[in-house]
Order: sequence, then C-alpha cells, then structure tokens
Amino acid sequence: MTSGGVENDKNRSVATDHQQPHPPPPFQGVSNYPPPPQQQPPATGFPQPAQPYVQGYAVNGGMTTAEHHRLPCCGIGVGWVLFILGFFFGAIPWYIGFFLLLFSRNVRERPGYIACAVGSVVATIIIVIGAVRGSRVWS
Repeated sequence: MTSGGVENDKNRSVATDHQQPHPPPPFQGVSNYPPPPQQQPPATGFPQPAQPYVQGYAVNGGMTTAEHHRLPCCGIGVGWVLFILGFFFGAIPWYIGFFLLLFSRNVRERPGYIACAVGSVVATIIIVIGAVRGSRVWS
C-alpha cells in the first residue's frame, strides 16, 4: 500500500462525521389560509359567568321546550303500556301497538310501539312453532 491509500482511509473516517441533514419543517398550512383564531384564556373569577337562558330556545328538531307535553298513561306512553299489558293478555296488545306504530307521528311514543312490534314478531314465531309441533308435522 502506498501512503495515499492510508490517507484515503483517514478521509473516509472523516467523511462520516458530517452533520445529519435537518428534518423538514412541520406543515404550517397553506400560505393564503388565515391563521386560527387566538383562544382567550378562561375567566378566573369565582363563580364562573353562566350562559343566559333564552325562553323558547329551539331544541330537538325545532320543537321548543314549551311544546313537550306529558305523555299519556302515567307519563310512560301508550306504547309502553301496551307492551306491559301484552304479557298479561296474550300478546294482543302487542299487535295493537304494532299497527299504531304504522300510523303514529309522535316520535316520543315510537320506542314503546317498536317494543310492541318486536314482541308481536316473537309471539308470532312462538305461536307458529307451537302450532306446528302440536300437529306432529316434524316428528
């Protein structure tokens, strides 16, 4: 080896001591987009200021709080009363609740009517299976 070869080895070790390239700066948004609004610190006084209550403020799809009337049948609605009565009167109230569901426009009554519809479907399946088993078609 020549002395030039030793110098090349030394140069290689020096070449690895270069600084690492800087990572790219984080994305700061489009240049023509306005900067985000500055948040004001929350009030530090005690008690905190409350939001004013506005009578008739629109909630629940445009209905105001004054438009909510009490549900019939002790406040639980006709649908839930029919669902409970269906356990005592052989599922007939569930069928009535199912048909009321088809024509009801009151969204607050619908969960009870849907429970009646589910109960009537389950009752129908149980009645059909019981009738078929009694005729010994499957045995």
